[in-house]
Amino acid sequence: MSLHKLGLVELHKKFTAGEVTATDIVRAYFLRISQVEPRVKAFVTQTKDSAYQQAEELDQKLKVWRKTHALTGMPLAVKDNICTDGVPTTCSSQMLRHFVPPYDATVVSRLRSQEYILVGKTNLDEFAMGSSTENSAFGPSRNPWNLHCVPGGSSGGSAAAVAAEECAAALGSDTGGSIRQPAAFCGVVGVKPTYGRVSRYGLIAFASSLDQIGPITRNVPDAAFLLQAIAGHDPMDSTSVDRPVPDYLKALQRRDLKKVRVGVPVEFFTEGLDPEVEQAVRAAIGELKQLGAEVKEIRLPRTDAAVAVYYVIATAEASSNLARFDGVKFGFRAKETKDLLELYMKTRQEGFGPEVKRRIMLGTYVLSAGYYDAYYGKAQAVRTLVCQDFDAAFKEVDLIVTPATPTPAFKLGEKCEDPLQMYLSDIFTISVNLAGLPAIALPCGFSKVGLPIGLQLIGRAFEEDTMLRAAHAYEQSTAWHRQRPSIR
Repeated sequence: MSLHKLGLVELHKKFTAGEVTATDIVRAYFLRISQVEPRVKAFVTQTKDSAYQQAEELDQKLKVWRKTHALTGMPLAVKDNICTDGVPTTCSSQMLRHFVPPYDATVVSRLRSQEYILVGKTNLDEFAMGSSTENSAFGPSRNPWNLHCVPGGSSGGSAAAVAAEECAAALGSDTGGSIRQPAAFCGVVGVKPTYGRVSRYGLIAFASSLDQIGPITRNVPDAAFLLQAIAGHDPMDSTSVDRPVPDYLKALQRRDLKKVRVGVPVEFFTEGLDPEVEQAVRAAIGELKQLGAEVKEIRLPRTDAAVAVYYVIATAEASSNLARFDGVKFGFRAKETKDLLELYMKTRQEGFGPEVKRRIMLGTYVLSAGYYDAYYGKAQAVRTLVCQDFDAAFKEVDLIVTPATPTPAFKLGEKCEDPLQMYLSDIFTISVNLAGLPAIALPCGFSKVGLPIGLQLIGRAFEEDTMLRAAHAYEQSTAWHRQRPSIR
């Protein structure tokens, strides 16, 4: 079998056993990248030279002393809004086109300490604002299952790279579904951890109370493996929570779901849900029941308010966070300006794309003196009610199961002219971010035209182990995750 076809855990076993070298792995993956990347366009930056150098150094070191870490020699991709020391981090924006961070994000530091190999930085919607990876200054990425369809967003490049076997796994970020939605569209696994479980230090902020970094992988054990590597308290991040990280791989050992109570919220099975998606998710719920889970109907009554609440809070935080991009200290700077005010205005006008500008304007509006109470204050109050809905539900159940997306992947350009329709593609993922809960998306079927359909499992705060266990049990009883796209 070609090395690029192996999952992260499988590849790690082969490497630690000495059956393959780091150089063998890097060679296999960059051959694969050369074959499919011109069509998939998952990467903004490839790090071929440094990857080969890393691999050769590792191989030499291991000849002397064969001691490896969990991720030694593993070829990973990192979303291009996560800082990498010495490697461009652009946020897929003209504003940061030439920005090279002088430091690593904490998650990257942890990967580096485990001797991972970076194969490249993946494409995204500019500053992680979008649901299709079409809002990129470097052009759209494409879905490996159908190159005329979007891979989802904003972590579309990471999901496409994993699905196309251009890396063993990848990191993404999730503000309103930006890991889970592209994972569902591309037929891979995406985990949004509990807010505070994984450090946000070095993640270029979009909405600080919502952003979270997580893994995108080919299967659930790989997701557990990579999450283990990046999770844990970080004193550099004031929102990081200091509590023990469970052994996620150990949690997968139980294959049945006896005594696990699973809630099915009626609000997620309403008008707008594609019949093929509903059918696949209903079948998955039946499978969970077969595995021993106790399935019951629950209510999350404020779900219909989640999108509106999210687009008030997220845009307000974006407006504040993106105020730092003014052309003065770093990033893009407009030329031929008369004074400081014109420098600010022209820099932001030329450096940001249309979607980023739209969200900055919305956020500035809801934070303005005349509208703060009417919009931002009210949105925060409703956010509390959304959290209370989940608190009430988790007194009755251990997990909540929903569709990951209302439809399979849509065509490139299909929703570009209708921002509201684009925003609604995250309708099933947004409330999880508002409540700070962990959630996972994994494959549960295919549409008639061969596009993946995703299942979402939502867990209690900091109970990723229970969520991963249930996802793994489902994955082991089905074969959806074994199917791979044939890119032509």
